Amino acid sequence: MKPNTNTSPIRTAILFVPLLALSAAALSASDPVIDSRPLDLPSGESVVERVNARHDGVTLTRDLTMKLIDRRGKERKRETRGFRKYFGDEKRTAIFYLSPNNIRDTAFLTYDYAQADRDDDQWLYLPALRKVRRISASDRGDYFLGTDFTYEDIKKESKIAAEDYRFRTLRADSVDGHTVWVVEATPISEEVAKELGYGRVVLWVDAKIWISRLTEFWDTRGEPLKTTRSLEIREIDGIWTSHRLEVDHHQTEHRTIFTFSEVQYDLEIDDNLFTEGSLRRGL
Repeated sequence: MKPNTNTSPIRTAILFVPLLALSAAALSASDPVIDSRPLDLPSGESVVERVNARHDGVTLTRDLTMKLIDRRGKERKRETRGFRKYFGDEKRTAIFYLSPNNIRDTAFLTYDYAQADRDDDQWLYLPALRKVRRISASDRGDYFLGTDFTYEDIKKESKIAAEDYRFRTLRADSVDGHTVWVVEATPISEEVAKELGYGRVVLWVDAKIWISRLTEFWDTRGEPLKTTRSLEIREIDGIWTSHRLEVDHHQTEHRTIFTFSEVQYDLEIDDNLFTEGSLRRGL
């Protein structure tokens, strides 16, 4: 009697299914996970690159009104004039206080270097002491002259210190009807987190103009710290520009409102304005 060499289709399927399951298990166990993000989300790093690559002019001059509001609603007002100029890849910024009289002629200067391994330089001139104080890198998380912005926030403006954080895109969302990429930034080390004063930052970056319309901060203990909003964003000479910044400090219930006016790009600015000597001389 010849052996039966015909195998029924049903029996073949029954034998084949376990083999498929075993093969899939073997592949999932051995293959590396390349990226768990949905394919239509850009990486956090690529979003931050677009933010930092956004054109913001070679020079900038603008007036700034600062409103500082405490938890009781008491308001203080400051008037300043600011200048910024790129020297190649190096950005220099100078801010001069015009009023009130008790802080008039206070001035701030920062050199923001392109090299990630080089500490930026910052100086603060205090007219009452007639002295220029150097701001060390370890002080960059301190708050800037009674505002809810740190020295680092003032220096970077709308850009992001990519060397200080690791980034992850969480999702797509919207802010005031604008599509945004929600990007989480976590400091690269505990030391950096301590310097910055931030344990976690979430940026809501406009997917068209690459400005963070909303930024949320947590402290190094994981507690909500503050929220910043970029408002009244308008185009000037082809450059998208926020004319109002609002900060709500959740732990102190303090608020800071920056209102920018007389914004002008690419005007000629004397290089000598960005020196320690200029801080002492004032405008």
